[in-house]
Amino acid sequence: MRHEQRLRTRTPESRAFAERVQLVMTLASRLNALPFDDLDARRELLAEIFGSPIPDSLSILPPFYCDYGLGASFGDRVFINQGCFFLDFGGITIGDRVLIGPRVTLSTAGHPVDPDERYDFITHAPIVIEDDVWIGAAATITPGVTVGRGSVVGAGAVVARDIPPLSVVTGTSVVERTRLKPTP
Repeated sequence: MRHEQRLRTRTPESRAFAERVQLVMTLASRLNALPFDDLDARRELLAEIFGSPIPDSLSILPPFYCDYGLGASFGDRVFINQGCFFLDFGGITIGDRVLIGPRVTLSTAGHPVDPDERYDFITHAPIVIEDDVWIGAAATITPGVTVGRGSVVGAGAVVARDIPPLSVVTGTSVVERTRLKPTP
């Protein structure tokens, strides 16, 4: 994964990360239990989740799920539909006039592919969604990806590499990248 960084598990830093995740998941649970028309309380909880006031033009429809909160930033006139998941430890930057469909997952974190390292690190890399992008329902954007200005990501697509500006991408596929060594 491009720009990958690693957080070693079982350290003070990873414990602080885990504590933040617990807090944000509690806040998201409260957000998702609010009456739909309680916009003021929704904005307050979103500001707590993201660690700062959110833009007036940002619209996030619940339910919404986030695991860290401090890694996300939003441009003007961003719309995020229901049921989205933001795993933002690696950083999510969303430009202006971005539309995100229902059940979209933006995941900036994971684990090493090597089984011997898998439990020892959390890997993470930023996602950048440039201006005027539309991400269709149930698409997944993986760590380290940039979606170029004006592009469209079709419903259900799994995006594991950068998308050039003004592109339309669709589909999913399974491509074997490498074979792992057997574990003894």
